[in-house]
Amino acid sequence: MWTEASGILKQTNVEHYTVFWFRRDLRLEDNCGLYHALNSGNKVLPIFIFDTEIIHKLPKEDARIEMIHAALGNLSDAMKRNRCNVGTYHGRPKAVFESLLQQYPIKKVVTNHDYEPYAQERDNEIAALLEQHGIAFETHKDQVIFEKSEVTKDDGLPYKVYTPYSRKWLSRFKEVGLTHYPSEDHLDALAEETQSQCSLEELGFHPSAVAQPVYQFNEKIIREYEDTRNFPALDATSRIGAHLRFGTLSVRKMVRDAAMEENPTFLKELIWREFFMQILWHFPHSHNRCFKPQYERIAWRNNEDEFRRWCEGNTGYPFVDAGMRELNATGFMHNRVRMLVGSFLCKHLLIDWRWGEAYFAEKLLDYEMASNVGNWQWVAGCGVDAAPYFRIFNPTDQIKKFDKQHEYIKKWVPDYQELTYPKPIVDHKFARERCLTTYKAALNA
Repeated sequence: MWTEASGILKQTNVEHYTVFWFRRDLRLEDNCGLYHALNSGNKVLPIFIFDTEIIHKLPKEDARIEMIHAALGNLSDAMKRNRCNVGTYHGRPKAVFESLLQQYPIKKVVTNHDYEPYAQERDNEIAALLEQHGIAFETHKDQVIFEKSEVTKDDGLPYKVYTPYSRKWLSRFKEVGLTHYPSEDHLDALAEETQSQCSLEELGFHPSAVAQPVYQFNEKIIREYEDTRNFPALDATSRIGAHLRFGTLSVRKMVRDAAMEENPTFLKELIWREFFMQILWHFPHSHNRCFKPQYERIAWRNNEDEFRRWCEGNTGYPFVDAGMRELNATGFMHNRVRMLVGSFLCKHLLIDWRWGEAYFAEKLLDYEMASNVGNWQWVAGCGVDAAPYFRIFNPTDQIKKFDKQHEYIKKWVPDYQELTYPKPIVDHKFARERCLTTYKAALNA
């Protein structure tokens, strides 16, 4: 199952450089693209670009930028014995590469795949620029086990339902196993270059009050995942989402470790991530459009004051408010609670799922477009393999099921029994009937 990539000839040619472009793969270990770059026959210049097209839209105390910055520092520290570090650049990628082409005799640029719509446009632009200069642009699969059309129906069409996709995924996994890319063993191919390092302040950011995510992945969490994953007070989730998002951990290692345990639930959660990624790849319009087009007819209320109260965690529903306050304070929210707060926004308040998706995109440390969009469309009922529109979570019943002793609520909403705590923003029974009427009107139009 765990084999080492082989068959690559290494023939150093100091007259040219290979650029390795770090992106969502901020580690030296088991990094597919980096492994191929280090075995390209050229000295390797590692770079990272803080893309102004992306970061200028972020809050100035964004914990994700801080996480990236710290990860780059760790990479550079690990490269010191090779007299190298990661060159960090601040600007539009095309402009950065135009500058690099003037500074270095570059033979090849290597990176790992990125599947989001903007990333595809950016990479096409860079590929065209490099082609003009006769420079190869080589990308590799690294952030998933199976991508694009590697897991499809027998007729080659993409799956739109998770369960049959997961079965085919597991079948393919048993056939091909995993490949290990020991990039960490080939760092002697790094160029002996000390390049520029951008500080947070130079990037226009400041340290965030949100703490960096604590990695707590272990066998016990995997083994007991089915029994513990739905209870937010237990803090029994792995917290690997942000690490997979930025590639500070190898997805191949996570899948290998999960596959070695008898409980398959954790592995299936990783498969959900890849399911949504292949949906975004095959249906890129779904990042901001309902997968089921008839749901575009829903007459959302979009009350801005109610949206603000939802964002702040002041809806008067303690379980909902606990989730939103946890998100605002930590950049994380337990998955069970994410489903509840998402359903509440779309179905109790009749606020467009895109509003909630955008707020999560701003706040979540583990934000990935495919999973975030996929899950928001799931709770709204408008996506692939979605919850039916008439499935409306009762916020009070959810407490009885998943926080019976109010431990999670007491942690994040200590004022929930005080007179100062707000009254419910809407009556559940009324909201449920209003939602059903509104959805039916849209779907029967």
